Amino acid sequence: MDHAKFIVPPGQQIRLADYDTTYTGEFAKKKAAEQKLKDDIDQLADLQDKFYAQDNYSLLIILQAPDAAGKDGIIKHVMSGVNPQGCQVFSFKKPSSEELDHDFLWRCMIRLPERGRFGIFNRSYYEEVLVVRVHPGILDGQKLPPECKGPDVWQNRYEDINNFEKYLVRNGIIVLKFFLNLSREEQKKRFLARLDEPEKNWKFSTADSKERGYWDQYQTAYEDCFNHTSTEWAPWHIIPADNKWFTRTAVANIIVEKLKSLHLAYPVVDEAQQQELTAARTALMSE
Repeated sequence: MDHAKFIVPPGQQIRLADYDTTYTGEFAKKKAAEQKLKDDIDQLADLQDKFYAQDNYSLLIILQAPDAAGKDGIIKHVMSGVNPQGCQVFSFKKPSSEELDHDFLWRCMIRLPERGRFGIFNRSYYEEVLVVRVHPGILDGQKLPPECKGPDVWQNRYEDINNFEKYLVRNGIIVLKFFLNLSREEQKKRFLARLDEPEKNWKFSTADSKERGYWDQYQTAYEDCFNHTSTEWAPWHIIPADNKWFTRTAVANIIVEKLKSLHLAYPVVDEAQQQELTAARTALMSE
């Protein structure tokens, strides 16, 4: 799979309109993509076991997307073979009063994954340059002094995010950022399915429908965000999301290939430890 096709080139300007939401790459049929996903899920389970045992890196997966793009499905399907002990998932919604008493990165910072673990952010600190930008009234309620809400606020936040992610990478935290690129037409179909099918009614939110009215403003905010925060150390991946089966396959493969590039291995037992193991075996056999 050509991952370069999904990456927002650092330092270049992109337009979301240039990214095909229906793209399925080399997979002409759903069945072939699902088999690839199954194979990668098996590999991911093995890689995660070594990742946990090696205990050097941690992996932060950031998922951003319009409503109904499939973030929950990514977590459910791609991570279906992962050991729950080595994976943490956090969903970031409206900030609490405690969170508003801290800087905008704080609530995500305290939930970063420990070494050896995967951390998944279902939405993230990027909401501070997306939903807050589309709804500037939110910024007014963030208890910031006037000089922190000036015309440079978005540029300052982009800079803070880039510096923060560079700090994470320099400390062994791998940052993989995915934007699930859903078309307006496909979102409408998924919203209608949630209304028409009783078993999906619980998924529908009137707030989601209201946010759809800001589609164009969100597209502009996404583009500006990607153009300023896709970096060499933490590039954005724009994943076509109109076909869920391809979205899941693409995300899984990117994660697997990144982990494979680390050349993970189980820790090697040194000579002193080997002698201890031999003594333990002798003691057990003599019982």
